[in-house]
Amino acid sequence: MARPARVVIDLAAARSNLALVRRLAPHSRVMAVVKADAYGHGLVRMARAFAGADAFGVACVEEAMGLRDAGVAAPIVLLEGAFCAGEIATIRRARLETVVHRPDQIEMLARAGGGEPVRVWVKVDSGMHRLGFAPAQVRTVAARLCALPAVARPLRFMTQLASAYTPGAPSVAAQLQAYDRATAGSEGEHSIANSAGIAAWPDTHRDWVRPGLMLYGGAPLAGRSAADLGLRAVMTLRSELIAVKHVAAGARIGYGGTWTCPQAMPIGIVAMGYGDGYPRHAPSGTPALVNGTRVPIIGKSSMDMLCVDLRACPAAVVGDPVVLWGADLAVDEIAAGAGTVAYELMCGVQARARYEEHDGGQG
Repeated sequence: MARPARVVIDLAAARSNLALVRRLAPHSRVMAVVKADAYGHGLVRMARAFAGADAFGVACVEEAMGLRDAGVAAPIVLLEGAFCAGEIATIRRARLETVVHRPDQIEMLARAGGGEPVRVWVKVDSGMHRLGFAPAQVRTVAARLCALPAVARPLRFMTQLASAYTPGAPSVAAQLQAYDRATAGSEGEHSIANSAGIAAWPDTHRDWVRPGLMLYGGAPLAGRSAADLGLRAVMTLRSELIAVKHVAAGARIGYGGTWTCPQAMPIGIVAMGYGDGYPRHAPSGTPALVNGTRVPIIGKSSMDMLCVDLRACPAAVVGDPVVLWGADLAVDEIAAGAGTVAYELMCGVQARARYEEHDGGQG
């Protein structure tokens, strides 16, 4: 029998989340973000699940070509643009769209000459100060791009919100003002809203929205659960008990003996560890579900195993199911307990955990 650690992907939940995006931003087209192997869910699998999206956003040419090679014909946008001039030919051949966020990317297109024009998105740094042109540069950049035969017209424009996940964050209004001033009078379509913008900031719902986390069932807003927003978990990380032990009071559990049994008690050993993507830094007390009952993890997780306190379900036996996060235990809760974010947990799931697809409910 195969090792029981596995990742269950609920395709119906994915479609439900995309439908929610459509309801929240009914007048916008949707660019589904599937970079980083679709946040650990499987690039091609999720592109097919999100087939109703108007475009896909990826980080690099390699991800884009993975979609094209799988037969995905929808528009694909390179969110970090071309990394070198040699990629322009691939961008043209594969009919990709590309973000331009720095001057040398403009020069790559200038040297590309005539031929099939490339759809370009100009990235505006409206205040996050990561990628993009300063607002004062945008008009000059747009004029330069529009003069190039390799660039399709009209241009498109985008920016990234830094703090939209925080209700009432003043930076959102400041970024919108900076963006609107920078692009005023420019012909073309606009994209501002990420998942948090879609959920809480309707003024950011321009021609395109770019959902990422919410498509996978993660909560994009601080203080609001995914369930509060009507989102459904797409990924469930599951395993089984592979041993049950009865240990004495005072026994120390796991590497370093960081957790001490307060009484004689049963503990369970789960086939799941940081080698599967479960965070080693998750503290004792982080919840898991054994037979649907919440139990705390105890001690440090190791590469292949972690331990749970079974006092809440003393009848548990080898082979009983364990959920580490998923539909009934939000990944956001696990991330918060581990001092990280749901993005990192989902992206960190390792390939050796078997993937299963369910269409209609978590298995």
